[in-house]
Amino acid sequence: MSKVISFQIPKSQKEFIRYQEDRGAHFYDKLHQHPQLQLTLIVEGKGQFLSGDYVGRFQPGDVFFLGENVPHVFRSDPEFFDAGSEMKVAGNTVFFDFQALGKAVNEVEDLNALQKFQSFNRSCFQVKGDVLEELRNILEKFGSFQSLNRLLQGIKLFTLLDQEGAELIPLNQGEEGGNLNERDGNRMNQVMQFLLENRFQAITLDQAAAKANLSKEAFCRFFKLRTRKTFTQYLQQLRISEAQKLLSETELGISEIAYRVGYENLSYFNRSFKKLTESSPRDWRKERNPTSA
Repeated sequence: MSKVISFQIPKSQKEFIRYQEDRGAHFYDKLHQHPQLQLTLIVEGKGQFLSGDYVGRFQPGDVFFLGENVPHVFRSDPEFFDAGSEMKVAGNTVFFDFQALGKAVNEVEDLNALQKFQSFNRSCFQVKGDVLEELRNILEKFGSFQSLNRLLQGIKLFTLLDQEGAELIPLNQGEEGGNLNERDGNRMNQVMQFLLENRFQAITLDQAAAKANLSKEAFCRFFKLRTRKTFTQYLQQLRISEAQKLLSETELGISEIAYRVGYENLSYFNRSFKKLTESSPRDWRKERNPTSA
């Protein structure tokens, strides 16, 4: 199996369902992929969720569903990495390994409905809709389920995702280039870590290409294939995502926010923000906090 970053879920070869609780100062911050489907409830913590061409935010209560082999990272906000910080994250995840079922999904009629979820290879979704609260309730208690009850609850999760009241909001567009091999995966992870750690500073294409150990021309092709965006477009999306956080969570002025996320020109920031959100920063803030000035 090709990998982005070595990431092995501890399990037996015959285990269809594996449950994992993440607790700590921040979430696992390396770009990675695995052949198991993943359903994750964010219990505590916030930050950016990155997958392919998608850059967005996560917060407590969010539920994400990831298909097989989708490169992704839940990157906690910078304050979670501060030395001495007492901030914590928590996430509950159920992994589903269809390889453990062998041919049963295709040959056992009762399991045929699961084929739908195998088609989500390299795609990820945010779950919303009428079933969201019930999904949260099951994921919050999943650690207490054992044996057949764990299997039943796992099937119940699929049943809810398949109901009419489930809204699976597509986040990425899948991976055009297929699974990342280990070399390209490590290369992409190096670039992503560099961008995330320096996204509010002046970053050049030369610097990013050097992190990937590629020429500028080769890096541009490599990066566009994996993210469907140019280096500049992706960097802008990272910065605007952070600006949205500051607009909704602070009372900082728009010019101060623009400066904090790496824009020295307020007009350019306003144009970039509107291009990505179809709203000005001021209007975006008012829509989410009508009492703000």
